[in-house]
Amino acid sequence: MVRDRGAGLIGTIAGVLVFLGFLLFAVQLLVNLYATSAATSAAFDGARLVAGHRTDHGSADAVARARVEAERRMRSELGDLGDQVTFDWSGSDAGVIAVRIQGPAPRFLLPGLGGPLGFDQIDRTARVRIEVTR
Repeated sequence: MVRDRGAGLIGTIAGVLVFLGFLLFAVQLLVNLYATSAATSAAFDGARLVAGHRTDHGSADAVARARVEAERRMRSELGDLGDQVTFDWSGSDAGVIAVRIQGPAPRFLLPGLGGPLGFDQIDRTARVRIEVTR
């Protein structure tokens, strides 16, 4: 007589669920790190494009055209994420071009779990000094 038949089933199911939970968390972490890294790279490239020596920083129209071109390029670098982010150039001044990228991060976790873990938003800022030709 075997009375222990099926006794390990509950423990096995619990173990598999815990493993899948950790696996899902690891996937979310990697996707979030990739999206944050891509946003940082795009922000730096966009700020560098506007701060470059090819832009006439004495003309507000030239700087505005450079910003539009930089935003187009940043959106293309970010792919699908580029349609969901906003760009803020208000941190720029006479010597520094600053761009801030904000938007929702891609997620795999349940909607309620992203916020407490810090995986719900991407917020990156890049600052580049304006190049002056001598």
